[in-house]
Amino acid sequence: MAPSSSLSLLADGADGFAKSLNYVLSLLADMALVGLLFLARNMPVIASFCALSPTPTTPLTSALLLPKTPNFATTHGGNAESSQDTTTQIRERIHRTRPPPLVLPTLQPLPPPMTPIGTPSSRTDPRPDKTSEEFLKYGVRLYQAALKADWSTINMIHFENPSWICKQITKGGETLLHIAAAAKHVELVKKLVGIMSIESLALANSVQNTALCFAAVSGVVEIAQAMVEKNKELPNIRGSQGMTPLYMAVLLGHRQMVWYLLNVTDDSQITDQDRIGLLTSSIDSDLYDVALHILNEHKYLAYLRDENEETALHVLAQKKPVSYQMSMWKRLTMGWSSTDQDISIEPPGFLQLTQNLWDEVIKLKSEDISKLIGDPWRLLFVAAKWGKVEFLTTLIRSYPDLIWKVDENRHSIFHIAIIHRHEEIFKLIYEIGAIKDLIATYKDDNGNNMLHLACKLAPTHRLNCVSGAALQMQREIQWFKAVKKVVSTEYAEAENKDLKTPHSLFSEEHEELRAKGEEWMKKTAESCALVATLIATVVFSAAFQLPGGVDSEGSPNLMTRASFVVFALSNAVSLFTSTASVLMFLSILTSRYAESDFLISLPLKLMMGLTLLFLSIATMMVAFTATFYMTLDRGVKWAPLPVALFASIPVALFALQQYPLLVDIFRSTYKSHQFLIESSKSVLFEVSTSNNLSSYECIGTMTSQHPSSIYPSPHITIGKSHQSSSHRRTPSQIVDPSATVYSDRKDMLT
Repeated sequence: MAPSSSLSLLADGADGFAKSLNYVLSLLADMALVGLLFLARNMPVIASFCALSPTPTTPLTSALLLPKTPNFATTHGGNAESSQDTTTQIRERIHRTRPPPLVLPTLQPLPPPMTPIGTPSSRTDPRPDKTSEEFLKYGVRLYQAALKADWSTINMIHFENPSWICKQITKGGETLLHIAAAAKHVELVKKLVGIMSIESLALANSVQNTALCFAAVSGVVEIAQAMVEKNKELPNIRGSQGMTPLYMAVLLGHRQMVWYLLNVTDDSQITDQDRIGLLTSSIDSDLYDVALHILNEHKYLAYLRDENEETALHVLAQKKPVSYQMSMWKRLTMGWSSTDQDISIEPPGFLQLTQNLWDEVIKLKSEDISKLIGDPWRLLFVAAKWGKVEFLTTLIRSYPDLIWKVDENRHSIFHIAIIHRHEEIFKLIYEIGAIKDLIATYKDDNGNNMLHLACKLAPTHRLNCVSGAALQMQREIQWFKAVKKVVSTEYAEAENKDLKTPHSLFSEEHEELRAKGEEWMKKTAESCALVATLIATVVFSAAFQLPGGVDSEGSPNLMTRASFVVFALSNAVSLFTSTASVLMFLSILTSRYAESDFLISLPLKLMMGLTLLFLSIATMMVAFTATFYMTLDRGVKWAPLPVALFASIPVALFALQQYPLLVDIFRSTYKSHQFLIESSKSVLFEVSTSNNLSSYECIGTMTSQHPSSIYPSPHITIGKSHQSSSHRRTPSQIVDPSATVYSDRKDMLT
């Protein structure tokens, strides 16, 4: 190793040792400093401890306790007494500088436990009280037993603790009888009524509903009878929102329950506001027999208004026809003779109720009628909107002036019928003679006349009454032509404020529908043409491959058999019909698809093509069955029968699938156009049989009598009842009175 390297290593080692020594010394200095700081801070405590300790004072403690002065004896007189006084002063000084005693914080009791919603619970004892234990032992078991109609459990609890039979066992405050009535357990309710007192039957829940209210909602008459037989006052006890059990049953549409409660409810407890509510709610629930009974008992109800400021006539006008809920198949099976896709079938009692109400209203003066019905006559146009032709004819027969009435848009009932596409109402225009020429001149604020309204696209729910965009387009063209016959030539070419003629407006409004109809037609034709082509190919090849072969002269070997004749004829018919079907579908594909083509041409071609395709499929299956019969005639003779049955399956499937479409096309093309023609039967001004008076004789009786002379009760006034008005209640409010109140009658029973 070189000397320079050795020196370098020695230098490095010395340097490291010096650094280590320096680190140790600094650490010791820090520790000493910390110790001195600790002694300085706790000097009074240490001095006090040393002064009270019996241990003799050491030089160190003396140095810490007494101030070190150069002339201690001289300063204090140099005697022992002065020294003793100084020591006493030092001890007092140390005592004064002693830190205050340590005070530990006092532990406070824990706050009460929090409930799930964040509010303190009133209970601090975690152990359940006796009430909770009893509820778990009796209340829960009773609730479960009521739902299951477990009488043995209920009877056992009644034997152990009879008071629980009448206690509230739900959060809503329902008793055992409430639950049993809601669950419709007839026998259980009868047994409970037998062991309960008369007063306990009238117990109400948190919203004041008795068990009879629950029975009224359930609709089980036997349950209500069991309760009322024991407590006759139950039907008169009002529930939530002041509703009687009778009113609740009417809202839910329980006809048998309503009739029973009508007989057991004290009529003196029913107010006029209750009666008009029962009348309008009966109409809402389609209980027209009940409504007729109420009206016959209190005829003045025809003048009163309910919570929505509507009379019973207003409610009748807003009822939708039953046909709106009918399926397409049911409408089709109602017969080919129907001329209208929208077959309006009013339920029994509807027309009689309308007539009875109007017979009472028509006795008023003309100005009172307008005041009662409203201006404009809203019920008139609501009825026209929903296509209630019977309702309108009943009113117009006795009050022909209604024909002239217009709404805020200057639309008559015929304008409304055109907008909403109701043929039966529109056909009434042919029965008013020359008046139709005047009504046809009406224009709205946008300058649209009657034909402009027919050019606008029909509402969706009316458009969907016809299947397929092509047939919908056909229906719209039929409406355009029907209204065009009513208006004059001048109005047929008139422009509205947007400078659009009826024809240009029709093209603009129906362009999208025309495009959809074209697409639907092409897709249908393409699919059917493909099937027809395949059938034609098969039957054409079968004509040259005869079953049984041919002889040397080319004659069929089985020509003398009847089955061969059936095969030949059916195969030929299948070939001809499939070929004709292909030609029909090709003509549809090559059509120009103008608006006029959708009226007759395209629907006719489609109907013929589908019919020919059906015949080709049917005859092809017949040809196949005949061939199979000839092949197995001398073998298994029973085999052709199941083959024939299975061969009929494709034919039946095609017929079931295409029958509704064929019927729609036939009715839309050859039956629905009849609403374009004036009807030979008079509907509007036929003789009214309700009062043995003609329609014009009825007009003369409008001012003959005032209802106040017929019903002289001082509290009856035309229009609103004297009772305080409130919003119409809904079935949901029977249980929850805070539920939302709907003013729209359509939302009442949802």
